[in-house]
Amino acid sequence: MLKSLWKMAPSLAEGVPAAAAVAAAVPPQEATPVVGRLAQHASRLGREAAEVRGVIDDTHKTATAQAEAARELARQVQDVARVQQVIGSHTEHSVVAVARAREAVHAVGSEVTGIVETLRKVAEAASDITQIALQTRLVAFNASVEAKRAGEAGRGFGVVADAVKDLAARVEASSKDIMGTMAHLDERIGSLAREIQAPSSSPAGSAAKAADQSGVHAALDAVAEQVTRIAAAAEQSRGACGQLDQQMAVIETDMRQTSRALDTAIQRSESLLKVSEQLIEMAADSGVVTEDTPYIQAVQQAAAEVGQLLEGALQQGSIKLADLFDERYAPIAGTQPAQHTTRFCPLADRLLPPVQERMLKLSDKVVYCIAADRNGYVATHNRQYNQPQRGDLAWDTANSRYRRIFNDRTGLASAQNQRPFLLQTYRRDMGGGKFVVMKEAAAPITVRGRHWGGLRLAFRF
Repeated sequence: MLKSLWKMAPSLAEGVPAAAAVAAAVPPQEATPVVGRLAQHASRLGREAAEVRGVIDDTHKTATAQAEAARELARQVQDVARVQQVIGSHTEHSVVAVARAREAVHAVGSEVTGIVETLRKVAEAASDITQIALQTRLVAFNASVEAKRAGEAGRGFGVVADAVKDLAARVEASSKDIMGTMAHLDERIGSLAREIQAPSSSPAGSAAKAADQSGVHAALDAVAEQVTRIAAAAEQSRGACGQLDQQMAVIETDMRQTSRALDTAIQRSESLLKVSEQLIEMAADSGVVTEDTPYIQAVQQAAAEVGQLLEGALQQGSIKLADLFDERYAPIAGTQPAQHTTRFCPLADRLLPPVQERMLKLSDKVVYCIAADRNGYVATHNRQYNQPQRGDLAWDTANSRYRRIFNDRTGLASAQNQRPFLLQTYRRDMGGGKFVVMKEAAAPITVRGRHWGGLRLAFRF
């Protein structure tokens, strides 16, 4: 249906003048039913066009949000890839560091082995000293014996021999202590050397090699293995992120194309909607009474009344002209949807409700009647929609519609219209995902010959 409506839009636009010419050529007594039927068909066409445009607009917003989400996801994927690259770089450095640590441990092992060899030489020297001390003690013992045999002549030599014997005994005891200590130290350092020395390659396989490995090298091997696994996982994940990034780029491109297609669809639906509105306005402007005529006449009279009320306020000095045309919309903090105030708000709250509320009684089809300045700002709404915000976005959107700027397509067109009347068809957001398709008749509000805004009268089909 949407494609057929798009195709119809240019032909309908071209057919508007032709339809007007045909209507003008029809005799007055026959023109009334023709124009009436034309207005009915245009009204139905406008309703469908507004519905289609609203759906396309919603889809466009969703596509735009999804495109932004896709771009954000692509950025996050790229961030993850960069982090994984850093991880890979660090793990490579870690592997090198483990290798250096292994070399350092091996070097320490070699040094410890040298220390063991030196200690063994010291132990051998201590053993030699012990042997010499033992021999010295024997010689001193023999000398002592001979000195005793020599009697008084050998007494001095005997004293020296005894001293040498005692000294040799102490040397022998010290050498034995050194040898005992060296043996214990040799055992301890040997164990350390075996612990930190790198194992030789084992032909029996990795199991035998693991069994022969020292604790230090086994720990180093475990660290190296884990670091290698981390590096491999980071590389694999980086590859996956690269593929995902490529897929996200394709998705983003497709979504941009979808967004552009929806932009075109919105433009086409806008053209179709304008055609239907032109047909409805032509029917209403032809002088033939249609179902929209009462609303158009009522909004024109009410707009003139509002203009007179505002001029009266100026004459009475209730407000200055600059304040009445104030465009410095001051945001009200903490409001969502955003609300604003202007210097003419107190006057609007006092003068507009009687006119706006009276218009609601025109028909049970009337939804609202509001005065908006030329920028779409609505100072005061109908009492039903003039409720203070509660902090619930859905409820506030539907019920707190005063002090807000409605600069959408329909609101801005009605506010800026300076023709005798404007008739539009649109889909209104009621909040909470609810929408209502309706018509809106608008008439300009003029104060001292200056366009102030427009009075908007919305009613159901």
